[in-house]
Amino acid sequence: MTTQTVLAAAGGVSGGEQVTFWILAPLALIGAIGMVLARNAVHSALWLVLTMLCLGVFYVLQAGPFIGMVQIIVYTGAIMMLFLFVLMLVGRDASDSLIETLRGQRVAAIVLALGFAGLVGTGLYRALDGVTAAGLDQPNAEGNVQGIARLLFTKYVFAFELTSALLITAAVGAMVLAHVERRKEDRMDQVATMKARFRPGNYPGPKPGPGVFATSSSVATPARLPDGRLTDRSIPEILPVRELTAEETTLKGTDK
Repeated sequence: MTTQTVLAAAGGVSGGEQVTFWILAPLALIGAIGMVLARNAVHSALWLVLTMLCLGVFYVLQAGPFIGMVQIIVYTGAIMMLFLFVLMLVGRDASDSLIETLRGQRVAAIVLALGFAGLVGTGLYRALDGVTAAGLDQPNAEGNVQGIARLLFTKYVFAFELTSALLITAAVGAMVLAHVERRKEDRMDQVATMKARFRPGNYPGPKPGPGVFATSSSVATPARLPDGRLTDRSIPEILPVRELTAEETTLKGTDK
């Protein structure tokens, strides 16, 4: 089946398109509701991925293969996966704080969202009331990608460039706000680091490796110093300290 045949048949609704819509539309709605109601940020992003995948299939069914592939590859495959990577990197979990920093912000957000949805719905109804659909045959006469490119870089080039400038400005602003500048007096040079290391009470020598003078070769077992004391400095902070038995804490060669 050629592209022209698919575009010519885009004006009607086939049985396969109806079946696909009634299967994916509830999934898209469930994904949108789950994204809003999920308490975990990672789960919320995964729900949004489901909705975006369904939207990409809808675009393809409506004879828009280019925007459908962009929806799946760029938004779902790149941006959302990058967002998930950042969330997992910073370690967000189910114990995220749900305390409102501003009193009543949730109620205000719900009211503003409903008001915005009402304004958009009313505007679309008044703008599209009585408008006859022209179909996609003429815009897609030379192909879907060519038709989008012609409109994007001729009639809507100003809006396209303005949107790109806005996105770049938002990205730069986010980096500026997230950047933490340390004060000059808080920075430690090599001399200050050496003085802190040899300050009285510190252990300037190299740390003994796990299992040295110990009764176990496990990395979670504290090492023993030459005088017989255990040193916690030999265990990385990320590893839990294993509780030693009385037999293990007994110095070898001193039990007789």
